[in-house]
Amino acid sequence: MRCEDAIELVSPEGVSEAPGGPEKGTTNGAWPGFEPVPNRPRYRGPGYTAGMFSRMPILIISFLAAGAPAQTRTQDVIYMRAGGTAFTMDVFKPAKPNKSAVVFMVSGGWISDHSMLKGFAPEIERVFADAGFTVFEVVHGAQPRYTVSEIVEQVRTAVRFVHAHAADYGIDTNRVGVSGISSGGHLSLMIAGSPDSPVNAVAAISPPTDLANWGKPGFLLTDNPQMAIFVPALGFDPKGSRSSIEAVDRRLSPISLVTSKFPPTLIVHGDDDKVVPLQQAQAMDRALAKAGVEHKLEVIHGGGHDDKTFAPGLIRALQWFKDKLLK
Repeated sequence: MRCEDAIELVSPEGVSEAPGGPEKGTTNGAWPGFEPVPNRPRYRGPGYTAGMFSRMPILIISFLAAGAPAQTRTQDVIYMRAGGTAFTMDVFKPAKPNKSAVVFMVSGGWISDHSMLKGFAPEIERVFADAGFTVFEVVHGAQPRYTVSEIVEQVRTAVRFVHAHAADYGIDTNRVGVSGISSGGHLSLMIAGSPDSPVNAVAAISPPTDLANWGKPGFLLTDNPQMAIFVPALGFDPKGSRSSIEAVDRRLSPISLVTSKFPPTLIVHGDDDKVVPLQQAQAMDRALAKAGVEHKLEVIHGGGHDDKTFAPGLIRALQWFKDKLLK
């Protein structure tokens, strides 16, 4: 029996259109550069839609698909239950597993649901599972029903679940990587920065990293009018003092978690990203360097918050995990 027959699955419940409707050139009134995707839900926030991967360069997909071995997919594996809701992941098992795992955050604008997963799962599968990695695609609770702080705890629980069931999936707990795009990259970095970090490498594509210094010092994420929609998600009182809001932003920023124990980290970012500033990647890169962490920043020239960055980002993430997890 699939778990939706017995318990509610997480979905972007409660999400509504931004006041005044979409702005010109946006999908949802919040973020520029996204084209509407027919017959799919519209997501808002710093992320990608399921339809984006349908436009991934044919050359990359064809290359990855060539000679791909058969593999198995287990849907709706419950990693956590809370308040009558099941939080689930899909698991891709390669035909020839290498005992390493990639835990991939299905997230855009801190929204996550199964239609997003179904939209791009085949591409993620081709990249990682075809290379021998067992892939865990994590669906988390969606904002604004859940705050970003709650979502971070959910995805940390998902990685702990992977560790607890490592023997069942034939993986080595010393070979676990975490990855994601946009808010999925943010969540990946938050997991990596946990005090008892359960991952051995991280690859974040176009991630927000410093919500208290968004594009320039002292400029908060929500100082940008387009980002005001994230006030409920961040969980602070909009009427509170600036110092209290800044404290929340810092607490939810991966850059605040960087220590010498941070796992090897790859960040891929486009230099023409109009959604998440390149400055976010550069600031994180400097923090990792200062802490003495093995790290790499790859800038995609001409890449925006779109497939021009996301597609090559996945290929670079694959190589990073090969280098760091298969030694």
